Amino acid sequence: MLGTRLWTPLVKTKREGPRNRHAFCQGLACNLDTVVLLKGTELEVSDITQKGYEKKRSKLIGAYLPQPPTANGAAVVRCRLQHSDGAARRPFRSAHVGVCDIREAAARERAASTAGNRPLFYFRFGVDQALPQERRAPVTPSSSSRYHRRRSSGSRDERYRSDVHTEAVQAALAKHRERKVAVPMPSKRRSLVVQTSMDAYTPPDTSSGSEDDGSVQGDSQGTPTSSQGSINMEHWISQAMHGSTTSTTSSSSTQSGGSGAAHRLADVLAQTHIENHSAPPDVTTYTSEHAVQVERPQGSTASRTAPKYGNAELMETGDGVPVSSRVSAKIQQLVNTLKRPKRPPLREFFVDDFEELLEVQQPDPNQPKPEGAQMLAMRGEQLGVVTNWPPSLEAALQRWGTISPKAPCLTTMDTNGKPLYILTYGKLWTRSMKVAYNILHKLGTKQEPMVRPGDRVALVFPNNDPAAFMVAFYGCLLAEVVPVPIEVPLTRKDAGSQQIGFLLGSCGVTVALTSDACHKGLPKSPTGEIPQFKGWPKLLWFITESKHLSKPPRDWFPHIKDANNDTAYIEYKTCKDGSVLGVTVTRIALLTHCQALTQACGYTEAETIVNVLDFKKDVGLWHGILTSVMNMMHVISIPYSLMKVNPLSWIQKVCQYKAKVACVKSRDMHWALVAHRDQRDVNLSSLRMLIVADGANPWSISSCDAFLNVFQSKGLRQEVICPCASSPEKVTVMGTRACLSPTDDSNQPPGRGVLSMHGLTYGVIRVDSEEKLSVLTVQDVGLVMPGAIMCSVKPDGVPQLCRTDEIGELCVCAVATGTSYYGLSGMTKNTFEVFPMTSSGAPISEFPFIRTGLLGFVGPGGLVFAVGKMDGLMVVSGRRHNADDIVATALAVEPMKFVYRGRIAVFSVTVLHDDRIVIVAEQRPDSTEEDSFQWMSRVLQAIDSIHQVGVYCLALVPANTLPKTPLGGIHLSETKQLFLEGALHPCNVLMCPHTCVTNLPKPRQKQPEIGPASVMVGNLVSGKRVAQASGRDLGQIEDNDQARKFLFLSEVLQWRAQTTPDHVLYTLLNCRGTIANSLTCVQLHKRAEKIAVMLAERGHLQEGDHVALVYPPGIDLIAAFYGCLYAGCVPVTVRPPHPHNIATTLPTVKMIVEVSRSACLMTTQLICKLLRSREAAAAVDVRTWPLILDTDDLPKKRPAQICKPSNPDTLAYLDFSVSTTGMLAGVKMSHAATSAFCRSIKLQCELYPSREVAICLDPYCGLGFVLWCLCSVYSGHQSILIPPSELETNPALWLLAVSQYKVRDTFCSYSVMELCTKGLGSQTESLKARGLDLSRVRTCVVVAEERPRIALTQSFSKLFKDLGLHPRAVSTSFGCRVNLAICLQPHRLWTLAEQGTSGPDPTTVYVDMRALRHDRYSTLAGFSFSLVASHTGILPGVRIIIANPETKGPLGDSHLGEIWVHSAHNASGYFTIYGDESLQSDHFSSRLSFGDTQTIWARTGYLGFLRRTELTDANGERHDALYVVGALDEAMELRGMRYHPIDIETSVIRAHKSVTECAVFTWTNLLVVVVELDGSEQEALDLVPLVTNVVLEEHYLIVGVVVVVDIGVIPINSRGEKQRMHLRDGFLADQLDPIYVAYNM
Repeated sequence: MLGTRLWTPLVKTKREGPRNRHAFCQGLACNLDTVVLLKGTELEVSDITQKGYEKKRSKLIGAYLPQPPTANGAAVVRCRLQHSDGAARRPFRSAHVGVCDIREAAARERAASTAGNRPLFYFRFGVDQALPQERRAPVTPSSSSRYHRRRSSGSRDERYRSDVHTEAVQAALAKHRERKVAVPMPSKRRSLVVQTSMDAYTPPDTSSGSEDDGSVQGDSQGTPTSSQGSINMEHWISQAMHGSTTSTTSSSSTQSGGSGAAHRLADVLAQTHIENHSAPPDVTTYTSEHAVQVERPQGSTASRTAPKYGNAELMETGDGVPVSSRVSAKIQQLVNTLKRPKRPPLREFFVDDFEELLEVQQPDPNQPKPEGAQMLAMRGEQLGVVTNWPPSLEAALQRWGTISPKAPCLTTMDTNGKPLYILTYGKLWTRSMKVAYNILHKLGTKQEPMVRPGDRVALVFPNNDPAAFMVAFYGCLLAEVVPVPIEVPLTRKDAGSQQIGFLLGSCGVTVALTSDACHKGLPKSPTGEIPQFKGWPKLLWFITESKHLSKPPRDWFPHIKDANNDTAYIEYKTCKDGSVLGVTVTRIALLTHCQALTQACGYTEAETIVNVLDFKKDVGLWHGILTSVMNMMHVISIPYSLMKVNPLSWIQKVCQYKAKVACVKSRDMHWALVAHRDQRDVNLSSLRMLIVADGANPWSISSCDAFLNVFQSKGLRQEVICPCASSPEKVTVMGTRACLSPTDDSNQPPGRGVLSMHGLTYGVIRVDSEEKLSVLTVQDVGLVMPGAIMCSVKPDGVPQLCRTDEIGELCVCAVATGTSYYGLSGMTKNTFEVFPMTSSGAPISEFPFIRTGLLGFVGPGGLVFAVGKMDGLMVVSGRRHNADDIVATALAVEPMKFVYRGRIAVFSVTVLHDDRIVIVAEQRPDSTEEDSFQWMSRVLQAIDSIHQVGVYCLALVPANTLPKTPLGGIHLSETKQLFLEGALHPCNVLMCPHTCVTNLPKPRQKQPEIGPASVMVGNLVSGKRVAQASGRDLGQIEDNDQARKFLFLSEVLQWRAQTTPDHVLYTLLNCRGTIANSLTCVQLHKRAEKIAVMLAERGHLQEGDHVALVYPPGIDLIAAFYGCLYAGCVPVTVRPPHPHNIATTLPTVKMIVEVSRSACLMTTQLICKLLRSREAAAAVDVRTWPLILDTDDLPKKRPAQICKPSNPDTLAYLDFSVSTTGMLAGVKMSHAATSAFCRSIKLQCELYPSREVAICLDPYCGLGFVLWCLCSVYSGHQSILIPPSELETNPALWLLAVSQYKVRDTFCSYSVMELCTKGLGSQTESLKARGLDLSRVRTCVVVAEERPRIALTQSFSKLFKDLGLHPRAVSTSFGCRVNLAICLQPHRLWTLAEQGTSGPDPTTVYVDMRALRHDRYSTLAGFSFSLVASHTGILPGVRIIIANPETKGPLGDSHLGEIWVHSAHNASGYFTIYGDESLQSDHFSSRLSFGDTQTIWARTGYLGFLRRTELTDANGERHDALYVVGALDEAMELRGMRYHPIDIETSVIRAHKSVTECAVFTWTNLLVVVVELDGSEQEALDLVPLVTNVVLEEHYLIVGVVVVVDIGVIPINSRGEKQRMHLRDGFLADQLDPIYVAYNM
C-alpha cells in the first residue's frame, strides 16, 4: 500500500537522530482519495503533485473501470465505496453479484422445498449451480491469460483461497476501520531492527521459492473473469483506499501515526533525548534548586513541576506525577483501546473472599444445536472378488517379476527432470530376493542371526531414491521382517528426530537399511562412525545396494505365504504434541487395502501413474509402492527436490507418459499455477484421475478450482479431480469418484456445500444464511471405500453416533485398516477398538470401528465430507476452531507481501485452563517493522470478526527459521515446543490477552467495614486470640550493663575513654583485607573533642544546629558523629556523591542537606574538592551550599566543656533514607531512643567488650548506621568495618575477614550476599585452599527492610556449606522507618545456659498467594504459593500487634494486616520543614480503634501476620513468629485485590533462563513488567509470551506492558532493594533505552 510506503522513512526508532518531518508532510498534504499499486508500476514520491497524481491514477485504473469513461467511472467507484462503508450488516450485497445470486437461488430453493420438512443442510451437485459465479466462469482465452498473468506473481496461496472468504475478511476489516481502534506499536531498539535486515537471510527454499515480491494487490479477489473483473477492481480500490488510511490509525504514536499530540511529543523528545546513566543507589527525584521540597512517605508527594516540552500533552502517573513522554502516549493509547469492552463485561461483584474461582464459560443461549435425526452408518460397495487377484502382495511381485520381467515398475527422475533410472519388475523381484536373503543370513552368525522373521528393521531412504526404498521394502516383506520406514536424520538435532528414535527403541529396532548415497551423507564422527542420534537406539547400518550384497544360493527361495494376520509394516504417525506412534498394518489388511483401492480407482494392468507424494507413508506409499505392484502399473516418481526447481515437472510427466493417474497435494497444484506460463504443449486429456491427497483440508478445494480453471482448456475434465482423505490409522478413509474410462461421462459431479463457520464451531452443520460472510465451502472426498462401513461419532466422551446435521469424528469398520499402535495397548483400545453407540446406548455393530482422526459428516448419497482433522482442533471457550480455517483467514488479509504464505503455523497453548490460539509466520526480510505490524493487527481483527475468537499471540520469525518437516512443511509440534521454551526468537510479537482471556476471576469488591464488636466476637467464637507478640521485657533482664547508668551516648564514650582507654573499638579494612585504620576509646574521644572545637570556632554553630556528615564509609564518619554530639549539634549522615556519576547522585545529597536544614556540612578534603568542582556546578547550584568544613585539618585544642543535653527526649540525630518507592524520608531519633536501641541490640546479640563483630553494611541510615557507629561505643565490642564498595574489587573480602578474625557474629546486606553468591560461586575450592573457614560463624544477619529473600539466603547457605558455614547460621533482621530494628535474630547454634538461651530457628511457610491477595493468610494447598520466612527474634522491649490498616482494629492470629510496633526505641517522628502533624501523628502515635486503646503505636507501613509456632522460648512458652509480606505503599491494587510485587517478580524470573532480574509496577491500572535480559537481543521477544503466560497462570493478571532491558537497568538502592517507582519514572520518561517494549492489547 502506498500509505505505508510513503510513511516508512518516518518510523522513529531508538538511538536515531531527529527528523525534520514538517516539509515532508506538507508534500503529502494533497488529497489522496484513492491510492493504487499495480504490477510493475508504483507511485514514486516525486509523482505526488495533484496533476501528476490524477494523470497516473487515470492511467492505472482506466482499463478496469466500466465504460462510458472516467468521470462517471470514478463516480461509480465512489458510490459503491460509500455503500460498502455504510452497510454494516450486509456490506457486499450489491457489489458482488456472483455471491449474491447463488445465495438468493439457495434461499428460493429452500423456500420452495417441502413445507414443514426443512432440510438442515443442503448441497448442490454439478458445476454451474454449486459454485458462485466468480469461481466457475467459462475460461475464455482473454480471461484465462489475464488469470495466468496475475497468478504468476504467486501472491495468493491457492490452497487456502476462497473468494467468499476473502470478501468476508475485507468486510470485517472495513468494520474495524470504522471503529478506528488505535493499537500501540511495540518499540524496538535500533540494533534489533538492523539485525533483521535483508542480507541477514538466505533466500527461502520452500514453498515460496518461486514467488516474487512485485505482487499485485488485486489478487485478493481471486479469479477475475471478464464477467466480474470490474466489480472486483472497484472493491479492490476501496480496499486500497482504506488501507492507506489505516496505516495511520492503527499504528503507534512513535511511528507513523497515533494522536497528534503524541506525534509532536515524539518529535520533541527525539531532539531532547535525555542521556541515560545507570541509576545509582538511593536516588530520589530532585527538581528545584531554590525552593526546598520534601518528598513525604506514604504517597503524599510534594508537588513537582515537570517541564513542558513544546506543545506536548502532559499525562499523569498513578499518583499524580505529570509525565511528558512518548511511552506514556503509547500506554494511553493502549488504555484507550482497552476501554472499549471487547467481550461482555465480567460481573463486578465478588461472592466469596476466600475462593478465587475462574469464570466458567456460560453456554451461549443462541448457539445452534443439532436438530436432525440420528445418522445411520454408511456401507461402501461390496469388495468384488476378481479371480486373478493374487493371494498376497509378494505373490503379485513374484508373478510380474517372472511373467513380465521387462515391464517398467518405477521411473525415478533427477533434478533436471530427466529419467534417472528405470526399475523393471524383473529387477525388483531379483533384488528384493537378494535383500531378503542377506537380511536373514548375513547379519550376525548362523547360530545367532541378528534379524529373525517378525523382527522390526528401520528403512532410512532419502526422498529422491524411491527405487532403493521399494527394493528394501519388498525385501523385508519377502524375508518376513517388519519394515519401519522413517525420515533420514540430517543432523543430530532434527525437528522431531528424537521422537522417531523413541519409536525405533520401542519397536526394538537394531538394524537400519539404507542406500549407499544416503549412508555417505549421514553425519559422521571424526573416526568415520555414524554417531548415535539423540534418543535413538544403537543401530547397525546395512546398505542394500546389490554390489554390497551376497548372491543367494540357487536353491534358496523366499517362503511366500497367503496374506495372514502377521504385521506387514509399521507406519509412523506424528501426534499433535509431537510424539511419534507406530501404526501396525497386517498382511491381510495390506492386501485388502490394495484390492479396495484397485476397485475404487479402477486400476488396470500397465497403467501409468505419476506420484509427487512422499512414497514412505500415507497415500504415496499406498498408491505408488503397494497397489501399483499388485496391478503391474508403471509409477513415475517426482522427487521434492525436482518440484522445488521445476514446479511444473509433474504436469510435464503426465503429458510425456500419457499418465492415467496422478497423486498430488493441493500445494503441488498451487505451485504449478504459480509457475505456469502458457505452456503450449500441455495436454491433460489422458488423465482419468487426479488424486488430491489432502482433501481432508477443506481449503484444498480452492486449489482444485483454480487448477481446473486454468487447465480445463488443456484437456483437464472436471470429474477427474478426486480429493481423498486419509489417516495412518485407517489408511485410505474415503475412496474416489473414480472414472473408469475417459469417455465415461455418466459420473456424478462433485458435491459442494457452503457451511456457516459459526455453526461449525459448535459442531453443527448449517447452510450459510445470506447475511453472513464467514463461510466454509466443502467438497466431498468421495464415497465410503469398498468393503467398509463408516459413521461419525461425537469427538469427546462416549462414542455416540452424531445426528445428520452434526460434525463428528469419522469412524470406519473394515479389514483394510491399521490394527494397533505398536506397544501401546491403552491408546490402541481408545482408537482401534471403538464401538459406536446409538442414543439409547446400544452398540451399532459387534465389530470394532477405528477412529480416523478426521472431522466430518456423511452427506446425501453416501458422499463423505471432511472439514478438518482432530489434530488441528482447538477448543477455545467451548467452541471448536480448526487451525486450517484460521490459516485461511490470515492468508485472506491483504496485502500479503510481508510474510511467506506457505509458512504459517497455527496451534493452541493451554494458559489458565483454556486453549489459546497462537499464530507463527515467517516474515520476509525486506518488510519494514510498520508493515508487519499493520498486517499483524489486521489479521487479529479479521480472525476476531470471522471466527469470533481472540488470538492470544501472533509472532513473526525471520525467514527460514521455523523447523521444517522433511518435505518442507512447517513442523508444528516442534514450533510449539520452541514457542513454549522461549527459543523461537521472533522478530515481531503481538500479544492480545485482553481480548481472549475471558475466564479471569471476578474482580473483588471490598466488603463494608465490620464494627469492633463483631470482629472481637468473631475472633473469640473461632477461638482465635488477638495477633500480638513481644520481645523480652527490658525491666526484668538482670545484667551488669554499666552503660545503663548513662542517659547519653556521649557520656558512655567519655566513660570508656577513662576506664578502658586503649581498648580497640573500630578496625577498618581496605580492599586487600589489611587494616586501613583503627580507633581506640581514647583516640575516638580526643578526635571527637577536636571536631567539637572546630564546629564551635570555625562553624560558629549553636547547640541544636544540624550538621550534614558527607563521608565515605570509615572511621572519619564515626569521629564526626561523636564530635557533633560533643558540640551539642544534631548529625545527619549523608552518602557522598559518586565521583563517576555526579550528575545523578549529587542532587540527592543537595536535597538531603536542604531538607534537613543543615547549617554546616562536614567532609574530607577530597569530597570537599568534588563538591566545588565544575561537574558539581553543572549538576547543582554550588553557591547555595552551607558552610563546608574539612575535617582533615583539625584544631589542636580541647573544648572548654562537652555539651550535655538538657533532656533525653531531645534530638540525637536525623536518619534520612530513600525508600523503595523513591520517597526521601528523615526520621528523628531522640537520645533516649538511641540509648534504648543500643541496649536492646546489646541484650539480643549478647555483645560485650571481648566480642568481635564484622560489619559489611552501608553506614548511612537504619540499622546499618547504628551497628557501624553506635553499638560499639555502647557495648564496648570491637567492630571490624568492611565498606561494601570494597567488595566490588575483591568479592571475597568480607568472608576472608570473617575467617581471619575468627568472627562469630557478622552483619551484611542483601546486595553484599548477592555479590558473594554470584561472584564467588565458582571459587569455593580456591577459597578453601586459601584457608577460608566459616565454621566459627554463629550468626550471619542480613539487615533489610523487606520480606526475607529466602532463595538468596538459601543459595548462600548451600554455596558456603563446604567452607564450614552452618546452614542455620544465616538469618534476617527487619526494620523500617518508624522503628529501625524490630526483629533481629541472634546466634542460634550454641545455647549458652549461663547467658540465657537463644531464640528458636526461623520457620518458613508456604502461603497461598490467592489468600494474600484478599489480605488473608492461608497455608491451604492452592495452585500458587508464596514463600514467606519468619522473623523470630523480636528485640527486647518491643511489642507488635497486627491491625487492619483501614479500620485500625486489631486482627486475629494468622490474619494479614499492618504491623504496628510499640517500643522505647521508636523514632519520634518525621523531620519535615512543613511540620505536617496529621501525617506524623498517624504514623508515630496511632491508637487502636477498640481493644487496647491506650497504648501508642507506630505504624510500620508493612503488611504481615503473626503465627504461634510449635517452638518454645527460654521460659518454656510457645513462641510467636512475625512474617513480613511486603510494604503497603509498594503493594499494587489490581482488580480489587492487593498484589505484592515480589510474588509476581519471583514468577517472572522463573519463566526463562535469560531473565536475571525483574521489577513490576502499575501505571493507569496496567501492570508493567520490566525484565533484564542476560542473552542476545534476539531472545528479547521470546520473553514476552512467557512473561504474559506465567503471570496469567499464577496470579490471574494480564500484563499490560512488557519491557525488556539490559542487565543493570533496574535501580537497586544501598540495601539491595529495587527502587520500583524510580524505575517507573525512568520508563515513563523514556530513559531506560529498552531493547523491546511490547504492549499487550
